[in-house]
Amino acid sequence: MKKILIVSANPTTTDKLRLDEEVREIQEGLKRSRSRDKFELITKWAVRPDDLRRALLDHNPHIIHFSGHGGGNQGLALENNTGQMQLVSTESLARLFKLFKDKVECILLNACYSEVQAEAIYQHINCVVGMNRAIGDRAAIKFAVGFYDALGADRSYEDAYEFGCSAIDLESIPESSTPVLKSRNNPQGAISAKETIPDIEIKPAISLENPEGQVSLNSAFYVE
Repeated sequence: MKKILIVSANPTTTDKLRLDEEVREIQEGLKRSRSRDKFELITKWAVRPDDLRRALLDHNPHIIHFSGHGGGNQGLALENNTGQMQLVSTESLARLFKLFKDKVECILLNACYSEVQAEAIYQHINCVVGMNRAIGDRAAIKFAVGFYDALGADRSYEDAYEFGCSAIDLESIPESSTPVLKSRNNPQGAISAKETIPDIEIKPAISLENPEGQVSLNSAFYVE
C-alpha cells in the first residue's frame, strides 16, 4: 500500500484557498478507482514546520502533496503558532526531503511559483511536480484530480502528470502549461511549460494576480 500524505496550509494573512475541496475531490477519486485498496490517504491541516517534519517521520509516505501558497525563490508558506504565514526556504525543504529519499517516490507541490522548490527537491527525489507561475484554484484542483485518478488506475507518475494537465485542458482552463514535471524516468529529465518562472520579489501588503482572478497574500507578500 502506498501512503499519500497531503499537507495543507492557508495562513490567516493569505487569501483563502479551496483546500478542503481539493482534498475531498482527491479522496472521492481514489475511492472510486479500481486500485483504491492500494492507497492510504493521510491529511494534515494548518501545517507548521514542526508538523511537516513530524508527519514525515510518523507516516513515512511514498507520495507527498503540498497544497497552499508559494512565494517562488522565498519558499513555501506554512503557518506559525498563531496561524500567520511562516515562509520555509527552498534549501530547508530540500534538506528535509533528502532525509526521506529512500522512501518518497513523488512530491507534488500544488502551489504558485513552486518550480523553484521542485528543482531543488528533484536533486534528491526522483519525481517532483511544481508550478512555474501562479495557478488558480480551479486549475489546481483539476490537476490534482486528474493526477490521482491516473494513479488510481495504476498509471505511472509521468502518465499521472499528463492526465492532470489534460484535466485542466478538458475544462477549457488556460493553465495546462503551468504544472512542470521533473522525473528521472523521463529521458529529457523534465517536462516544462512554455514559460519559465520569473524572479520573485517579496514586498508587503500588495496582491498577487493569477489567471483565475486575484489570490492576494495581503499582509504577507506579493509576487511581481
